[in-house]
Amino acid sequence: MVTDRENVRYLPSIKFPKNLNAYPDLSECLDSVRDILIVVPSHGLRSTLMTVLPLLNSDSRICWATKGFELQSGKLPHQVAAEVLGQDRPVAVLSGPTFAKEVAEELPTAMTIASNNEEFGHSLAAAISGDNFRAYTSDDFIGVEVGGAIKNVLAIGAGICDGLGLGANARIALINRGFVELTRLGIALGARNETMMGLAGMGDLVLTCTDNLSRNRRMGLALASGLNIAEAQEEIKQVVEGVLAAKAINEVANKLDIEMPICHQVFRIIYEEVSPREAVGTLMNRELKSESE
Repeated sequence: MVTDRENVRYLPSIKFPKNLNAYPDLSECLDSVRDILIVVPSHGLRSTLMTVLPLLNSDSRICWATKGFELQSGKLPHQVAAEVLGQDRPVAVLSGPTFAKEVAEELPTAMTIASNNEEFGHSLAAAISGDNFRAYTSDDFIGVEVGGAIKNVLAIGAGICDGLGLGANARIALINRGFVELTRLGIALGARNETMMGLAGMGDLVLTCTDNLSRNRRMGLALASGLNIAEAQEEIKQVVEGVLAAKAINEVANKLDIEMPICHQVFRIIYEEVSPREAVGTLMNRELKSESE
């Protein structure tokens, strides 16, 4: 990346801005830096924070774009960060409907920043916003992080739905009822309903379920075509967060006794080798009930 001035593997032909530099040494990268953005998969967040911790200054502020529950503990990223960094450090999470390719191409994009520190949240939003990028602020860590986690699992489901050729009716039913599941778990964990309806909830869910730039949607399409997880992962060649998230969310939902039938069937397809068509049949033949349930 230093030589090519671009990320040839993931964003080919998009040159780095002149003020963006790559460093092989983390301590050199963080030297005299106040605001730090960490972008790693959920299973790598704790270890990354622990690596960064000795290099922080007393005024260092941390933001992450990590989405998902920690598999071993069922904790959300802000809970992991509090355990590693302590309760007093200003932290934030960046989330919302943003495909990296479109951001890099400077197409109009909006997203959400949730922070425990109002000044940090607003200064971060101002720093990253521009003519083609708009950041909204929030203090609802739980809502923003739950939305970012569950939408990946539902996007696998949407990919399976379209890969099986089930039609537009089935796709919108999955997205809508999936949103009910997302909201149900979010509210149970302490999220606010307006966050679920916002960019990091409904917005990110619709984007990830309906566009093939989504790695999770492509995973669903691959599974519907008959590939197994390993084969699909090899074809996609990127981390598919929804695979691990399906297991973590299934465990959290079971622990809290929250009904999430679509997420549960995605879990069964991935971890119990249930066929996609059998999972669809199970969903369609569930006991009839009120839409409000």
